[in-house]
Formats: sequence, structure tokens, C-alpha cells
Amino acid sequence: MDLAATVVRTALNGVSYVSPRLAGRAAFRLFRTPRGRSRLRPDERPVMDRAVVGEIAVGGGRAVSYRWGTGERPVLLVHGWESRGSRFATLVSELLDLGLSPVAFDAPGHGDATGESMTILDLRDIVAALDADHGPFEMIVAHSVGVTATFLAVRESGVRTERIVAISGVPDFAYLVDGFCAGLGLRGRLNRELRGRVERELFPGEDDIWARFSVPRTEIPMEARTRMGGGPSVLVVHDEDDDMVDPAGSHALAAALGDRARLVLTHGLGHRRIIGDRQVAAHVRDFVISEASSDPSPRSAAG
Repeated sequence: MDLAATVVRTALNGVSYVSPRLAGRAAFRLFRTPRGRSRLRPDERPVMDRAVVGEIAVGGGRAVSYRWGTGERPVLLVHGWESRGSRFATLVSELLDLGLSPVAFDAPGHGDATGESMTILDLRDIVAALDADHGPFEMIVAHSVGVTATFLAVRESGVRTERIVAISGVPDFAYLVDGFCAGLGLRGRLNRELRGRVERELFPGEDDIWARFSVPRTEIPMEARTRMGGGPSVLVVHDEDDDMVDPAGSHALAAALGDRARLVLTHGLGHRRIIGDRQVAAHVRDFVISEASSDPSPRSAAG
């Protein structure tokens, strides 16, 4: 744990003994605020310079959108926490070569977007807004908490897609809260305070939000389903050496989806590098060009 995290842990835990509500409020603010903005990398710039740039009003800021191609056969790319749309640059090139039209974005508090904070509801609303402008999507590729938001958008906002690629997916919303508290070494009482504040401020009056955000238990409503019948086919990708999100969640998702899912396991990429990996991009390319029903059984491949 770095010095800044140690200071935060000590301060929050100390305040929680005197005023749990005050400590919970501070923890909630930190929970929604990225520690820093990912910067555009030199190798990503040639791809990003070719994008048509737009804006999407969401939450307390404006997301920045990027699109390539002709608009035919659109594919949406959904980044995760403390990431940005440019991290998909390698995949954007692959998709363009296949005649697809990628669409990406920077969420508030990320990349070149405005604002300082982001919630899973912001991600859901961005996905829904881009679906309204560019959908239905042939495929949605999501990473980390973007996977959670994508399944939520498909289920609750009627976002339409034929395929989903879930990379290093966060299995549920509770995992985010627990991981945040564990990472900072916060007391159990602060975890409970944070959960209560999430319930009151993000989802007032709603029942059991923790089950609602469970990706493996997501049921796709009929109106969001596509020509593929039982709902989108799903490619589940996770690195066995991911030290931020337990691969067990992706195994559970693939198992829950049964013959609609294909499971690809990589090694040595961790949580963040996986979305820019060329072999992962090749798996996604193969998923696009293959018939959804040609090989429905889950499989595992080394990366």
C-alpha cells in the first residue's frame, strides 16, 4: 500500500470511530472518484487521430465519444475504471479491417472527458445513449466494470446487441465495494456505511441492488434479445494472473450462460494489459467472423 493510501486508510478508520456517517460520506466520494486520468499513449495516437469525436451529456460531466468506419455494423467498446477508450486501439484496427465500425468513449472523470467522478449508472447511461445514436450493435466489447454496466444496460435499458465480449469482468456491484474497502484496509463498519450510502444516494427506494448487479444472474428481457434467439452469444475472456478481479467471476458467468458462452483464459497479462493485447484482439476477431452456433460449447485457450 502506498503512502497516500495509508494516510487515507488511517484517516477514514480514525474518523469512523467518532463519526461513522462522516467517514462513510468521505469513503463514498472516494469510491466514485478515479485516482488519476489515464493518458493517451504514443502507440494509440494514430488510431485516435482517425476518430470522429463527439460528446455525450451524462451525470455531472460530459463523456467524449469516438467513432470510426462507415457506421455499418457498429461495435461498441466500453472501458473500465481508471481507463479510457484509447486502450482499445489495437482492437479498433482489427475491427476496421473486418469492415466493422467501432464506437468508443471516455466516461466522466476519465481520459479527455469532463467531470471528476463516475458511477456504474453513468456507464449504463452512456451505453444506452450510444445505442440510441449508433445501435443496434453487432457486438459490445467491455472491460472490467464496463462488463457490469453493459449487462445492466442490456437488461434495463433495452440496449441491443448480437454478441458481447466480457473481458476481465467485475462479477457484481458488491465486488466493487468490497474490493475498494479491502484495498484501503477499511473497517467492516465503514464497508457497511459505504453500502448504505450507495443504496440511499444512487438507488433510493430500490430493493436489493446487490443482487440486481450480479452479471452471472443477469436475465436478458425479450425486447433486448436479437435475431440469435436466446440472447447475445458471449465471449468471456479473463487472465489467470489477474490480481484485481478474481477470474472465478468469469468462470461463473460462462457456466451460467451455458452453450451461449465461450471461455478464453490468458496468462501473464494481468487486469489492464489484456485489452490491448494482440492475441486477445485475435480471439475477438475470430469470435466476430465465426457463426454463433458453429461451436457453442465453452472452450479455454492459453494467451
